[in-house]
Amino acid sequence: MAESAEKLKILICTGTGGLASGAGDVSAAFESEFVKQGVEASVGKRCEVIGTGCRGLCANDVLVDVCVPGQDPVTYDFVTPELVPQIVQEHILGDGPIAKKVAGPYYGKFLEKQQRIIFSRCGTVDAESLDDFIAHEGFKGIKTAVGMTQDEVIAEVKKSGLRGRGGGGFPTGLKWSFAKGSPGDHKYLICNADEGDPGAFMDRSILEGDPYGLIEGLMIGAYAIGCKFAYVYVRAEYPLAIKRLQMAIDTCYEKGILGKDCMGFGFDLDMRIKAGAGAFVCGEETALMASIEGHRGMSRPRPPFPAVRGLWGKPTNINNVETFANVAYIFYNGADWYNSIGTEGTKGTKIFALTGKVKHTGLVEVPAGTTIKEVIYDVCGGIENNRKFKAVQAGGPSGGCLPADAIETEVDYDSLIKAGAMMGSGGLVVMDETTCMVDIARFFLNFTRVESCGKCIPCRIGLKIMLEILERITEGKGREGDIEMLQDMAYDIKKSSLCGLGQTAPNPVLSTIRYFRHEYETHIKSGECPSHSCKPLLHFRVIEDKCKKCGICPRVCPVDAIEWEKGKVAYIDLEKCTKCTSCYDACRFMAID
Repeated sequence: MAESAEKLKILICTGTGGLASGAGDVSAAFESEFVKQGVEASVGKRCEVIGTGCRGLCANDVLVDVCVPGQDPVTYDFVTPELVPQIVQEHILGDGPIAKKVAGPYYGKFLEKQQRIIFSRCGTVDAESLDDFIAHEGFKGIKTAVGMTQDEVIAEVKKSGLRGRGGGGFPTGLKWSFAKGSPGDHKYLICNADEGDPGAFMDRSILEGDPYGLIEGLMIGAYAIGCKFAYVYVRAEYPLAIKRLQMAIDTCYEKGILGKDCMGFGFDLDMRIKAGAGAFVCGEETALMASIEGHRGMSRPRPPFPAVRGLWGKPTNINNVETFANVAYIFYNGADWYNSIGTEGTKGTKIFALTGKVKHTGLVEVPAGTTIKEVIYDVCGGIENNRKFKAVQAGGPSGGCLPADAIETEVDYDSLIKAGAMMGSGGLVVMDETTCMVDIARFFLNFTRVESCGKCIPCRIGLKIMLEILERITEGKGREGDIEMLQDMAYDIKKSSLCGLGQTAPNPVLSTIRYFRHEYETHIKSGECPSHSCKPLLHFRVIEDKCKKCGICPRVCPVDAIEWEKGKVAYIDLEKCTKCTSCYDACRFMAID
């Protein structure tokens, strides 16, 4: 049989999540099995195993697409090396897909309401291949941009309505115009990839899955503001992202895309990666610049703003990864196209990292204006174990907790702020009825306290005092007036802190008091945790009429504190019990009180 020019492709998620789940072994298994079973000779087509970026449904890795020419791609999830011979023999060489192993209907629903623009190449192309990138519109945007003047490029970005995706939501085109308008021939462009929010990994996935797309966005930004040097500031905890981005940068230098006379377009641009030490405060632009300069990451007062006096005293523009990833698509399709997506105040799509008590955790990209309910239930399958939705933390540790009543809130900058949260970089932590909102406020406040640079007193001392009050409340030692004290201190810290970390750190406390004040009062007045989450206040027992005698709780108990016989109600030995809540979390029938 003559060999066809078409390829039989196996696309394997080799982002950090995929590799952690065994994607490397799965890739090797396919390569080995193709040789072993003589697949190329049998099907008459070239076979290629391609490592892609993250496709979003991280909880179901390893994800594999089998793309047979002339047929629709078929997705398998939870793939292991042991499953590979069966896929090759029955699907590729046999009659078709293995129905029992194909990703279920939830995979289609996961993608249905998404609009994958920034992620359009992630999961579909070889993340390390320049040729694959060019075959999928790569560098078409910079070619369009250099045919325009700098002012025209900035005007196009303004017309698109793109707002910075790093959290503040400042209009990107306006920000670029400030840097372009600052006098001086020496300017800097910085991409902020210091993604520090707990549970957030949007930027990491873009760097791993579409590094050339980021480079193109940076090239357009550099051309627009007239700078010749760009930094990508990446936290060192992202080794795969750094590896792939560095590989892409090196390739671009080799091909004349970066360096002198980029692509023959008449402008120069050098690009370098700066690995950060993982300080959350370095997500704030002035602290980030201090880190690049070799100083401790500490914020400085503004003005002067970076556009006037930034890195090494030169005019500097800073945007995050997702912002620059959007830029290329604006110049692929035009500002009018981009402006038609989203809401009046927030254009385009937004990537969210869904974590917590949700069935399908991972990354989703939806048009701005999609409701929280649609993201949680339609895209991610709803609440784990079909429990009751209680709240969602939007905007990372500096965001706010929104209750079930706010589930119809649209995910755009203005709607989330009005509801008492913020867009932030795009983290959504989903909570069910087992979550204590006082403890959640304590958790996030502890994070921001630890990550504070300590430069200003309101943040350094104020957050510590607030945390001590929250710790007392969760231990059943709360006092009358604690809630009012927390509110007063929160407003003072927001008004007087030097940078965005301190100004937003009290948000989780204020939002939980606003929506869940009754939980604070129950902790203080009754010494009880309504959600049965605060360990010092827990006393475990099995509710006989709710117990289904299933035997799940003794299996998950790490200290064998639960006695159970088949057909009988479980019993908890309180002397052995360590209050770890494993039984409470595992019981689907809420039979543990």
